[in-house]
Amino acid sequence: MRLEDKTLLVVGASSGIGRAVAMQLAKGRNRIIVCARRQAELDSLKLEVEALGSKCLTIACDALNEEAAKQTIENSIQVFGAIDAALLNVGDGPSFNMSKTSVKEITHNMDLNYTTMVNFLVPLMVHMKENRSGLIAHTNSLAGFLGLPMQGPYSAAKAACRILMDTCRTELKPFGIKFVSAYPGFVATERVADDGIPAPFEISEQAAAGHIIKAMTKERADYLFPLVTGSLIRLALILPKRMTGFVLSKSVPTDY
Repeated sequence: MRLEDKTLLVVGASSGIGRAVAMQLAKGRNRIIVCARRQAELDSLKLEVEALGSKCLTIACDALNEEAAKQTIENSIQVFGAIDAALLNVGDGPSFNMSKTSVKEITHNMDLNYTTMVNFLVPLMVHMKENRSGLIAHTNSLAGFLGLPMQGPYSAAKAACRILMDTCRTELKPFGIKFVSAYPGFVATERVADDGIPAPFEISEQAAAGHIIKAMTKERADYLFPLVTGSLIRLALILPKRMTGFVLSKSVPTDY
């Protein structure tokens, strides 16, 4: 899919990777819908997107609210007629220690990373089924392939997203809908600047946005990046679990 002169939805666009993706897409004279909770940040983004030659619709929306997500899709269609492609870029990955965490913390993180995606995914599929075309991309994480230390609930939520997208890819194929899962490694966003988690081979928000747009353009089912960390994950998946577990255990803090 050429991401030019298209109607594109970016969920979670007020900052970080989502904002960087919207800015890069703005160079293609697109019609871009940006949504997030913070209206002021969206209004600022709208000015920048329009300055680059694209149209921009802002919608303040809490991705945890199923009805609000559905209404966002409906409002976008009402304004622009149809949505050609969407990037679902909502989630959070705070540090967890499973020896100390609570049920509430785990299930809330599942909602932040899985339920938010589902809230947009379902109405988008309904819309694209009617048009018998479309592309839905999701910003996942390399953490979704392994149960990483201090990231257990986040890894579990991202793994759930990965499996659901795999199923959608198979079942929605007859309707002409494509699904792209982008798996970044460590990205230097403001949110993770002081989280205390080591970030080897970290890349910038702009570099991550470029990778995601490449994955969408090439309609890659699974796109792992950057190359080094993506390759390490692929290696870890074929190694014996005992060996992988030993290596990962070295990154667990000792102050339980």
